[in-house]
Amino acid sequence: MLSEKMEEALNEQINKELYSSYLYLAMSAYSSSVGLPGFAHWFRVQVEEENIHAMKLFDYVNNQGGKVKLKEIKEPPMEFGTAMDMFQQTLKHEQFITRSIHELVELANAEKDKTTASFLQWYVEEQVEEEENDNEIIAKLRGIDKNEYVIPSVDQELAKRSPPR
Repeated sequence: MLSEKMEEALNEQINKELYSSYLYLAMSAYSSSVGLPGFAHWFRVQVEEENIHAMKLFDYVNNQGGKVKLKEIKEPPMEFGTAMDMFQQTLKHEQFITRSIHELVELANAEKDKTTASFLQWYVEEQVEEEENDNEIIAKLRGIDKNEYVIPSVDQELAKRSPPR
């Protein structure tokens, strides 16, 4: 059984994960509009991942006898600048999500909710992967100043990303 504080915090996280999905869908649309179909594909796959993250939380709250409270999802930006700007914004957003997950773990521990603390470990590990992926792409994009062919090369690589299982 979830405490009232834990239930509210998990509902907030559902909203953050759904906003992440919405943000990455906007980034996909933007990438497509500036001629980067591989980037657009990568962000579409990311949308699917964020929806999975939200639904895992949704199911967990329900399965623990809690009540899911869906809240308004704020509108994401529509312009993201360069490919580098976009991935720096992506990394910054994922770092925000990481901090939020860590706060959830701290709350679960403070509430002596070992079940939720254990459940959240998957998210802790997932966030390590999310930030690593973003940092790898940013490192590749840093080569732009040295090589004008980096963007098409990275775009082709991002187009190969497989959907989540």
